[in-house]
Amino acid sequence: MEQKASVLERAGYGRKEIQERLGAWFDEMFTPGTPQCIYGEDEYGGYLIDTGNNDVRTEGQSYGMMMAVQRDRQDIFDKIWAWTYRFMRQREGKYEGYFAWSCSLSGEHNAEGPAPDGEEYMAMALFFASHRWGDREEPFDYGRQARELLRRCVHQHELTGGEGEPMWEPENHLIRFVPETKWTDPSYHLPHFYELFAQWSYDEDKEFWKTAANESRKLIVRSAHEKTGLCPEYSDYDGTPHKSSWGAGDTFYSDAYRVVMNIALDTQWFGEREEYKNISARQQAFFNAVNGDELYEYAVDGTRLERKALHPVGLTAAVAASAVCYADGDTEKWIKRFMETPLRTDERRYFDSDLCYFALLILSGEYRIW
Repeated sequence: MEQKASVLERAGYGRKEIQERLGAWFDEMFTPGTPQCIYGEDEYGGYLIDTGNNDVRTEGQSYGMMMAVQRDRQDIFDKIWAWTYRFMRQREGKYEGYFAWSCSLSGEHNAEGPAPDGEEYMAMALFFASHRWGDREEPFDYGRQARELLRRCVHQHELTGGEGEPMWEPENHLIRFVPETKWTDPSYHLPHFYELFAQWSYDEDKEFWKTAANESRKLIVRSAHEKTGLCPEYSDYDGTPHKSSWGAGDTFYSDAYRVVMNIALDTQWFGEREEYKNISARQQAFFNAVNGDELYEYAVDGTRLERKALHPVGLTAAVAASAVCYADGDTEKWIKRFMETPLRTDERRYFDSDLCYFALLILSGEYRIW
C-alpha cells in the first residue's frame, strides 16, 4: 500500500528533503560541540540540557528518549534512560518511583518533586522502546519500567501508605500540575498517549486510562478560548485560566504552545475531531492577524501583553504543526516559515528545538506508534 502523503509533502517538500532534515536536525541537537546542541554525556549516560537554566529536567530527558526511539537510536535512548534512572529516580518517601524534575548536570537534585509531563512522556517512550527493540536486564526492561511508572502515577497514595499523592486526579481522571495541586496544565494532556496506556498498562489500570483520554480531550476544549483558540499555561479543571502563586500561568505563554501540537498528534493517531479543527483554525487566524516576526505573551482573549515570546521559534513550529488539524490558504506560509527557520543557537535554544523536532516529526508523518 502506498504511503499517504504527509503534510510537508502536500506543501511541496520532497521525501528525500524531509528525511535529510530529520537526520540533520537530530544530529545538530545531539552532537556535542555543535552550536545547536542540547545534549551532553558523562560516564553515567546522557542528558538533555535546558540551556536557558543550565539544568537537566525530566521534560527534556523524556523528550530525548522519545526522539531517540522515533529515530531508532537505541544507543542514545539507553544513555539518557540510564542517567535518568540513576540520578533522577526517587527511591524512598512520598515520591518513591517518581523522578526529581530538575537536576544539576552532575546529577544533584535541584528539587525533589516531580513534574508529571516528564513521567507520561517517559512511560510512552519506554513502551515504544520495548516494542521496537525488546526488553533486556533492569533498567532496560523497558515495558515493565513503563507499567510500574504508570502504576505509581495512578496509585501512589496507596503504594506509599497514604504519604504520597497520585499524578492524576482520582475523581475526574485529569492530570495535575504536580501531585500536590488541584489544578492542571492543558499542555500536559496527552489523550493519544492515554489511549495507548489503556492497551499496555496493567489490567487494573486500563479503564482508568480510557476514561483519562476522554476527559483530557474535554479539558483541552474547555481551556481553549472561544474566539482565539489560545489556551493558558495553567488552568483549573473547568478550563478557566489559573494564576499560580508565583504569578505565572493564566496567559498564553511557553507551555501553552504545546497544546496544538498535542491535538495534531492525537489527530494523526486517532482521527479527526471537529473541536480540534476549530481550535487550530482559531489559533491560525489569530496569528495571521499579528506580526509573526514579533510574537509576545498574550492573554487567552488575544490581548497582547508586555513580554515578548521567550520561544518564538517554538511557537512558529507549533502553529505550523496545527496544519494537521486545519489548513486553508494561509496555512502553508506557517509551514514555509517553519521549514526556513534554522534551529536556535543561543542560550534559549532548548525548548524551541524540542518543539521544532516534534513539529517536524508530526508534519513529516514520522511520529509513529511503535
